[in-house]
Amino acid sequence: MSKFNVPTREEVSADNQAIFDNVKSQLGFVPNLYAYYAKNDTALGDYLALQNRKSTLKAKEREIINLVVSQYNGCRYCQSAHTQLGKMNGFSDDQILEIRGGRASFDTKLDALAQFTLSAVANRGNASEAAKEAFFAAGYTEANLIDVVIVIGDKIISNYIHNLADFAIDFPVAPELELETA
Repeated sequence: MSKFNVPTREEVSADNQAIFDNVKSQLGFVPNLYAYYAKNDTALGDYLALQNRKSTLKAKEREIINLVVSQYNGCRYCQSAHTQLGKMNGFSDDQILEIRGGRASFDTKLDALAQFTLSAVANRGNASEAAKEAFFAAGYTEANLIDVVIVIGDKIISNYIHNLADFAIDFPVAPELELETA
């Protein structure tokens, strides 16, 4: 059980209350992660601006990065949220589990992205040469590489916030994934 409380709308600044209202109108609720950011007067707006920035990557590609990073960082909240978003972007349950493990064998280009993302995260930005070569061979560009790193950073922020604060998961909880170890 978390020692950290998720604030209600009444407990946050007027600016954050307006963001809550906007998020609620779009999603039907304010996710606990977003509400937690609102404990800081500017963090929620800053985080949403980062999440909503224009990108060279498609939504489906960003979900692959989100799923891989959240799995690697052991963030059950983000694994659960992005499992739902992955489904909304057309991935099946089995595909989502495979993606969380750093693979996407059902699509060559997405597989290169998943493997590159896992290599970059696991090696703190020092992705293997093989992963970089496969990423570029799949048709990705240096502009895409920059956007992949931005999405990785975005997701690490959320993963760390939840892993530190451990507030309730308000999405259907994603199944545990047992990763094979060599």
